Formats: sequence, structure tokens, C-alpha cells
Amino acid sequence: MAGAAPTTAFGQAVIGPPGSGKTTYCLGMSEFLRALGRRVAVVNLDPANEGLPYECAVDVGELVGLGDVMDALRLGPNGGLLYCMEYLEANLDWLRAKLDPLRGHYFLFDCPGQVELCTHHGALRSIFSQMAQWDLRLTAVHLVDSHYCTDPAKFISVLCTSLATMLHVELPHINLLSKMDLIEHYGKLAFNLDYYTEVLDLSYLLDHLASDPFFRHYRQLNEKLVQLIEDYSLVSFIPLNIQDKESIQRVLQAVDKANGYCFGAQEQRSLEAMMSAAVGADFHFSSTLGIQEKYLAPSNQSVEQEAMQL
Repeated sequence: MAGAAPTTAFGQAVIGPPGSGKTTYCLGMSEFLRALGRRVAVVNLDPANEGLPYECAVDVGELVGLGDVMDALRLGPNGGLLYCMEYLEANLDWLRAKLDPLRGHYFLFDCPGQVELCTHHGALRSIFSQMAQWDLRLTAVHLVDSHYCTDPAKFISVLCTSLATMLHVELPHINLLSKMDLIEHYGKLAFNLDYYTEVLDLSYLLDHLASDPFFRHYRQLNEKLVQLIEDYSLVSFIPLNIQDKESIQRVLQAVDKANGYCFGAQEQRSLEAMMSAAVGADFHFSSTLGIQEKYLAPSNQSVEQEAMQL
């Protein structure tokens, strides 16, 4: 940055549809990171966010407010939110001036939940791209409510949205199934959890949809959507229970791999002490590698196996 020696910073861009748990994730992840000894700065990029539960280092509401935009331009909430992001994109000097003093912190960006911003609108992608020019390495953490797993049609829709987001945002990307502690309340899953996290043979979902008279008429459309998802073979999920430290650690480990963050011995000792207190036994960081293998996409498993050998 201007006037200072360039220092690489790392962080997470927390995205996902409304109600997927982005703000709760930022709170839980920030507390976990501070327990590890990282200096954390949470940045609220959602002008519709009110009553934030976490300590906010930068708030886009100081630059532009959704309510003011809706009143002044007579826009609805969706149009107003798009305008706010375009306004932020046009005033990135404001954002850079806010982030400059926080260099050396680990950033968590709490992003708006409007799906269009992550699938085809260019403002948020442009903002992330500019941050990369500031030597800020981000991983997109895309949250999806786990209750969609209980409905085959909704799960296929989530897969399409996740794929479109991965292709559009153009960042290292992690997909999370959030609220795993509540999944039992949503109904029985048609398959075990690994089927949904690894996005295995989706033809079985088509068979389930065919049993519904409504979706039976759209089988060819569903087959084409499934074929598109499988042809790209990019989408997989990591289950997340934000109340569980071990679950958060699995997510953090995947994020750190994606953006290239490397931590020192002090953080490793802090992690082992915290996890030992959580599980009530001696905990070694290397043990999480084996645990995470079942949650990572097949393309990442070879990396995990090499790490275990080391």
C-alpha cells in the first residue's frame, strides 16, 4: 500500500444467500481466530446489516446506507443493494483508506446476501479483484443452509448456484453446508451426508425427483443440469457446525490451504491447547488431517495424504 512496504494480508470473503448464517459465521470464526492468536478485523460490506453481533473494524454503512438509497432513489431492497455495491465499487479509495491501518490483521468480509451479486453482477467481483491488487489474498467462503439437502430439487438448485458463484467470483473457493447442528430437525436425508458433501453420482437424485409427478415432466431439464454440474466437477461441501470448535478448525484448515496462509508454531500450540480443552484429551494438530480427508474434495485428498506422511 501507499507509503509502506508491501505486506501480504489474508482473509475470507464470506458469501451466501440470505439466512445462510454469514454474520454468525463471522462472529464464530473471529472468536476462534483470536483464540489462536491471530489479529482479526471483521469488515461489514453489507449495508443492510444492522445490530452486528461482532466488533466491526470497518462498516460500509459509514459510506452508504441501504435505507437512504431506497428513500432517495425510490428503489426496492434488491435494487438498493445493487446500487450500494456499485457505489462502493466507485469509491474504493474509501475502503482502502479504512483497510490501510489494519494491515497485519486477518480479514473477515461479511458480504451481502443477494445472490445476483455473486452469480452475474460485476460490482462485488470487481471489489475482490481490486483487493487482490492491494496484496490481499482472499478465499471465498460460500455458505449454504444444510436444510436444502433434504429436498433433491432444492439441492440441485444449490449446486447450480454454487457452481455459478465459483465461476463468477474468481477467488479460491470453499463451499460450506451451514447449520449442521440443526439438520436433524429438517427431516430425514435420502442418502448419507457424504453423498451431499462430495456431490456423488447425482443420477440417484434424478430417480427421487422422478417419483414426484410435478418434476417427472422436467426430467430432461434436470438431467441436463446434473450433467452440467458433473462435467465441471468443481462443487463439493464441508459441513459446518459453528458451535463446534473441531468443525470450525476443519473449515479454517481448508481456507488456509486455499489462500496460502501459513501459520507458525505459536498458533499451532494455541490450537492444540484449545482443542485439548474441547475434547478433554491430548490433541495433536496432525490428527485433524485424517479427520478432514472425508470432507475435502477428491482433488485435495492427495495433498492431505502428503501432509500426513510429512
